[in-house]
Amino acid sequence: MERFNIVFMGTPDFAVPPLKKLLENDAFKVSLVVTQPDKPAGRGRKLRPPPVKLVADRYGIPVVQPEKVRGNEELFEKLRKIAPDFIVVAAYGKILPEELLRIPKVAPVNIHASLLPKYRGASPIQSVLLNGEKKTGVTIMKITEKLDSGDIYIQEETSITIDDTAQTLHDRLSVMGGNLLVKALPLIASGKLKPVPQNDSEATYCFQIRKEDGKIDWRDTAENIFNKVRAFTPWPSAFTHFNGKKLIKITKALPVKGQGKPGVVVDIDKDGFYVGTGKDLLKVLRVKPEGRKEMNADDFVRGYRLKIGDKLGRKDD
Repeated sequence: MERFNIVFMGTPDFAVPPLKKLLENDAFKVSLVVTQPDKPAGRGRKLRPPPVKLVADRYGIPVVQPEKVRGNEELFEKLRKIAPDFIVVAAYGKILPEELLRIPKVAPVNIHASLLPKYRGASPIQSVLLNGEKKTGVTIMKITEKLDSGDIYIQEETSITIDDTAQTLHDRLSVMGGNLLVKALPLIASGKLKPVPQNDSEATYCFQIRKEDGKIDWRDTAENIFNKVRAFTPWPSAFTHFNGKKLIKITKALPVKGQGKPGVVVDIDKDGFYVGTGKDLLKVLRVKPEGRKEMNADDFVRGYRLKIGDKLGRKDD
């Protein structure tokens, strides 16, 4: 049985299921894992290895962690000696130069967490939720130097449910990507799966998310705030303030019909509390106060003595 020689490039949790799929399938031999350098994390700022490195170490796969890729002749020479059939990329975190992309015998292949050409860029999972999309998916594509614009080999879609957050969608798409990858690679190598150019006129792009993007503007619609809660759970979180200073992360909510002044609590029931927005109401179901564990909204109401007429957000919001 022919085994395909693979160099895998990836860094965060999203890349773990695809790497495991390759490692656990006899059709593939992962000869090298390329990942980002260890980064300081936590209160002690100790160096923490990327999730992909931990998996590679567990399976005894050699790992390299270059500070840079572009112009890295040492890395290029190592890859040439391995002579991989495929270089597989999953959320590596850097744009790859043409010199590297020419190395694999068959193709450099990427797993992207959207239905390209929609949502090219760094935050496709959060962006589909922010925009209230009803479906998304994963794309196996040929890599080019231009961001997420390479020819498409195969795609698979999934419906987005009202309960989905960035975390649940991330986990589902990661597994889907791994399954689709091991299905696609032999078909690509045999020529049975032909790459199809993207329609650039249909391309959309998503932005790099910043922590401050999570701040809730209560003048926005309840639907948009609900989408922000889903898109920014678990990070950077959709947040507001109570009594002008206490930071509150809203982790679960629903838009409901109704009227109220933006940011003002208009009703409270056993499940949560209702906040006025620019259009309709947001029913808050779960929150995480600063320095506290996540809790149901009714526990927050009792513990923080929230009452009808209280205003969320700062005075200048």
